[in-house]
Formats: sequence, structure tokens, C-alpha cells
Amino acid sequence: MRAGYPVDVSHLYDEQTERAVQTLQAAASLVVDGIAGPKTYRVLASGQRDPKHLTDADLARAAATLGVSLACVRAVNEVESRGVGFLDDGRPKILFERHVMYQRLVANVGREAADAAAARWPGVVNPKRGGYQGGAAEYVRLDTAARIDAASAYESASWGAFQIMAYHWKRLGYASVDEFVSRMELGEAEHLDAFVRYVAADKKLLAALRARKWATFAEGYNGPEFAINLYDVKLDRAYAKYAGTGKAAA
Repeated sequence: MRAGYPVDVSHLYDEQTERAVQTLQAAASLVVDGIAGPKTYRVLASGQRDPKHLTDADLARAAATLGVSLACVRAVNEVESRGVGFLDDGRPKILFERHVMYQRLVANVGREAADAAAARWPGVVNPKRGGYQGGAAEYVRLDTAARIDAASAYESASWGAFQIMAYHWKRLGYASVDEFVSRMELGEAEHLDAFVRYVAADKKLLAALRARKWATFAEGYNGPEFAINLYDVKLDRAYAKYAGTGKAAA
């Protein structure tokens, strides 16, 4: 096997292969989850970790800050993160929410201005959600909105691996939305820090995580339709895997 981690070739992702992946991840200071994703393949290709990528030490710090087990944070990272928090061009992943842009304009510059913008640029200012393009195209939408009102535009996107909405910046302890965005551009450790701040600022969410009440946590983090994507089941199974219990919801 490339990179000096020998395994018998079986064409199956078996326990031996998973252990080899974990060994490679540990050696490269990646999150050790045994999942051969794009970060692991990058190490195989280049021989080193992208410094923007998350590490096991980052997860350990998050667990200590939140007062939960490392297995809890590993589970949440596996299920709730976007895997890689950055696009191939190095910019953080975002999703621009046009209905939030309308709301932020109402709050920041007034309803009359928001309605005028919605009439002229309905693709990026709209009382109704939608218009998503995905990937780098979300930055085109963000840039269009920023020409209307920059602060409102940045507040209207979710950022990074954990897709934290920027309009939470003040509640999460950032000095401004600009500081929040600048921090999201630095690396996935900052994405995780934003997630930690978000959970810590919500007593119900933090209590659910500490008690491992996955349905309550999933609803608080993902919204009332969390069950459609089985977030609570996925969190339960991921926690069981990392805690070593081998038991999870069916």
C-alpha cells in the first residue's frame, strides 16, 4: 500500500484496511476516524496534512471545553460536519440563505430597503428560502448580496465545516461579522470553535449533548425535520462506535 502501510489486498474495506487508515491518520495528525475521505487521500497523495484541516487535538480541546466525552465530539464531527470545511480553491464552504438576507436587511437598514432589494434581486433577497447553487457558486450569490449591503450579506451565509450562520456572531462572542468571517477563513479548528461556542451558548443544546439525548440535540441543531435525515440515529451509532460500546439504535 502507498505511504508504507502494508495490507493484504482484498478489495474490501475490512478491519485491517481501517486500522491502516487510522495509523496513517494518526501519523499525519488528522482526526483518527478510520474513514478514508478526501483529507486522508490528500495525505496519501502529498505526504502531509493540509494545515487547515482538523486534528484529534482540536477535538480533544472541544470536548474539554464543552464538558463532554471525546466520543461525543467525535460523533458530532462525523455526523454534523461537512467532512471538509473548505472548497478546493481554499475558501471556506458556505451556503447563502436569501430569506435570511431579507431578514437581515430589515433589521439592519429597514423593511422599505429590504422590499426594494427583494424586488430587484429576488435571487439573493427574498422572504422565501431557495435559490441555492452549491459549491463555489454560493460565493457568486454572496458577492451579489454584498454589493447591496456587505454586513447583511455575510450574516446571511452559513460557514465552514459545521455551517454556523454568521448572524450569530455577537451571541458567540465575536467582535463583528467581519471577525467571524476572517476566523472561518483560517481553518477547520476555527470552524469547530464556532460550533463549540454555538453549543455552549444554548443551555438546552449543551444539556442534550452532555446527556447524549441525540434526538433533542439533533432537533436543536438541525431543526424540527431532523428525523428525515436520521441525524439522531446517525449520532447514536457514531457515538457507540467511538465509545466502544458497539450498541446503537437500530
